[in-house]
This record gives sequence, C-alpha cells and structure tokens, in this order.
Amino acid sequence: MSLISQLHRAELDCLYRVSELLSRSLECAQTVREVLEVLEDEVGLSRGMVSVIDPETGDLVVHAVHGMDAAEPVRYQPGEGILGVLLEDKRSIALPVAGRDPRFLNRLGIYDRDLPFIAAPINVSGSLKGVLAVQPDEPDDGLLNERARFVEMVASLIGRSVRLALDVAEERKSIADERDSLRRTVRHQYGFDNIVGHSAVMRRIFEQIRMVAKWNTTVLIRGETGTGKELIANAIHYNSPRARGSYVRINCASLPETLLESELFGHEKGAFTGAVGARKGRFEMADGGTLFLDEIGEISPAFQAKLLRVLQEGEFERVGGSRSLKVDVRVIAATHRNLEAAVDAGDFREDLYYRLNVMPIALPPLRERPEDIPEIARHLVGRLGKAQGRPLALADAAVRRLTQYAWPGNVRELENCLERASVMSPSGTIEAEQIKTDRGRSKVREREADREGGVSPRLTMAETGADAEPASPAARAVDLNDPDLDERSKVIAALEQAGWVQAKAARLLGMTPRQIAYRIQILNIEVKQF
Repeated sequence: MSLISQLHRAELDCLYRVSELLSRSLECAQTVREVLEVLEDEVGLSRGMVSVIDPETGDLVVHAVHGMDAAEPVRYQPGEGILGVLLEDKRSIALPVAGRDPRFLNRLGIYDRDLPFIAAPINVSGSLKGVLAVQPDEPDDGLLNERARFVEMVASLIGRSVRLALDVAEERKSIADERDSLRRTVRHQYGFDNIVGHSAVMRRIFEQIRMVAKWNTTVLIRGETGTGKELIANAIHYNSPRARGSYVRINCASLPETLLESELFGHEKGAFTGAVGARKGRFEMADGGTLFLDEIGEISPAFQAKLLRVLQEGEFERVGGSRSLKVDVRVIAATHRNLEAAVDAGDFREDLYYRLNVMPIALPPLRERPEDIPEIARHLVGRLGKAQGRPLALADAAVRRLTQYAWPGNVRELENCLERASVMSPSGTIEAEQIKTDRGRSKVREREADREGGVSPRLTMAETGADAEPASPAARAVDLNDPDLDERSKVIAALEQAGWVQAKAARLLGMTPRQIAYRIQILNIEVKQF
C-alpha cells in the first residue's frame, strides 16, 4: 500500500473518531482536548492547539493545548505571528519547516522549529471563531498539503460542534429567561398583593403567611369553602425558599381511596389492571418543593395511616412496589371541616391531626370582615375586566349592596355574582340592580351560623336586591342545562326533581353518587328528609 493510501486510511479512521467524539458531548473544552489527543494517536499530528477569538478585543486566545495547561492566557493580535496572519487572511497556513518562517513566534515553547507546522481556521456559520494548529511529528514527506486539507476537515467538524453548542447554549438561555419571567409572573400572581383585605384579622393572617413562608413547617389552612385557602397555599409556596421547586396540588375529596393512593404515591408496572408502566406519584413530583393537599379532612381512616408515615418519615412505597422512596416535600393542607370534632368522633386520627396542625392558619368567612368587601369586589372586577378585554367599574350603590349581603359562599360566590353582573352590564359599569344574590342560600347559612355560634346578619329582601322570596325549586320546572344557573342552584334543583334521592339526582346531572355527595357537602346544602 502506498504512503498516501496509508495516510488516507488513517485520516478516514481518525475523522470517524473525531466526529464520534464531537457528537457525544456539548462540553466543548473537554471534547476539544480529546480531539487533539486522537489527532496525535491516529495520524501523528501532535502538539495540537485550539485558539478562539475574544469577542471583546478581537484577539486570538489560546483555549486548549494537548498535554499541557497554559499558566496564563496567550494572545495573538491580528497580523502577529503565524496565527495572527491567519486571523487576518482567514486561510490555512502550512509551513514545511516552522523555524524558517520569521513570523513563527512559538510563544508556548512547545513546537519543534525543525518540523512542519499547520494551522486551519475554525469557522462557525461562515464567521472565523478560532484556529486549529498542529505539528506533524516527522519531517515533511511531500504530503504536507494533503495533511493541511485533513486539518481543515477536522477544523470544520470542530466548527460545526461549536455552532451546535452555541445554539444549545442560546436555547438554554432563552428557556432560562422564559422560566425566570414565568417565575416572576407567577410570584406576582400568587404573591401577597393578590390577597386582598385590610381588616385586622387579614393583617394578622398576612403576617402569619410571611413568617411561615420562610420555613419548611407543615401548614394547615382552615376555613369555609370559598374563603381562598388555595390562594393562601400558593402565596406560601411562591414566597418560600422552595419557590424554584415544584408546586403540586391535589384535591383529596375528588378521588376514591384506591385512586388517591396511586395519585399520591405512584405505582409500579402491573400493580393493578391498567398499570401498563411505572408512574411517579404527587409526592415524588413535589420532591424539593411543596405539596398542597386540599380537603385533607375527607380522606378515610385507613389512608390516614399511610399519609401519617410519609409526614413523619418522608418515606413511602409506590403501589405494587416494595422499595422505599425518600422525598423532601413541604406539605400544606387545607380543610373546611371541624377536625377536632372529627377526632372526637373517631373519624380522623389524632396523631395525624397533630402532625398537620403544626402551623394552623384560620381564614375568616367574608361575613366576618365586611369592611374588606369593597376592596375585594373592585379587585375581582379589575380581573374580570382583563378577562373580558374591557374596563369594568362598580357603581357606589352596587358596592353598598354587596356589603349588605352575608355571602355564604364567601369570595367564590362574590366572584360569580360579579361575573354575572358584568355580563349584564353593556356600559361596563355594574349598577346595584345588576347585583343578583342567592337569598335562599343566605338563609340556610344563617341557620348554620346560628348553630355554630357565629354571626350572620339577617337581611331583608330589599337589602339583597331581590323582589320576592324565590319559590321552591319543586314548584317550578328548572332547566338543569341553563347556563345562568349556578352550581348550587343546579344541585338543589336536581335533588328536588329526584325527591332528594341523591343517586337519582346524580344521574340527572351526569355525576356519580360520590361526586354529588361531595358537592352537597362543600356547597353547604341541607339535605331534606322525608
């Protein structure tokens, strides 16, 4: 085999190794050093050096040298030395004997002046970004130009790898910028400013949130449905040191016990019918972050024992698995139930109660802080205006009417009422006559408040803006598909039509009996007995 054929074969094998190295990693510094080592081992091109252009000065700075680490950066200005000439001309240079060219500086002191020297430009997207320089370890054998073309090919491969690395770095920066922007947006959206209220009780709650957000303490948020428990949980997480971690939420009342266990702890492949693969649970997803367990008071006593172990030890097994998994999760729980009464009745484990009730935050119902209603209402109207793409405002008379109502459904009911009113306001100013409240529901909540020893103002029909006591749903045919019918009225109407048989009412609404039972509970519906 001729000398040139041997060289071509060696160069072809070397190119394959180089391309394999460059495609394996985007860590350019280490990969380039490995490429220089391959050039020496495979084709006898030793003393390899890669220099890159400093974008600020335009100088060529030595970046990597095979077999040594430069004590301090070595620079070449345009026109200075062989590399400086290439920096100006942007063309390869091949010297049969390096020391015979007066421009050869050898600042690193690693090159043999009696051997050839080859330097080729590294181009990225058509722009010179660096130089690859090598020295054959034998005197010129007449194949210098052949070796120079090979060095150009290697430089081209390095350039493509650098371009890919730059593209990936730019994409990562773009993703990081977008992530940071989203974090700022989310922090603003779920920050303290989004929790409205200046009453004394709310100021105390804000102070509690600020204090507890700093630590990993378990928090139990308590309050009636619609008081904003999830909003408080959001604020705690996004203003805590765990804000960069995951924030995972689950409503414990919306799932049966078997499915809840799989959702929280995950499952292994084949754990049950339909488990075609292993799946992480919410605890694993929240590792390093926060897990919000809404309606914690609805879980069964059997499942309470499994949850207690995780809270105490931070360990659990996936459904169908035997390997213990350890996680670092901050737990925030919420409930509208009286857990003390549930403990006394034996429905809720006392040890779990104490594990959850480390830092309780009690949210007052809206009827106990009527001074906050105007501010909350204007905040909600501003948010509705953004969603509708138009300015919305509240007339003073409308604000007065809002403050005269007990709001048994709390902020959630207030928001629904304002949304209905905004839809009925062509001018964008919500007037008093457009405020329609559910007087019947208010009366139910008043009776509940009386039993609980709470305060619930009794309002006249004139104060609520209603013209007359609404007729019983049984006295008229109610269209359950009416879009203007709120959820509570819809459930009551279905129950009336079904003779208060929950299974029949569930079928009318396309629900399961468990779902309608849950809604009856959270909507504070008194079940009639016949």
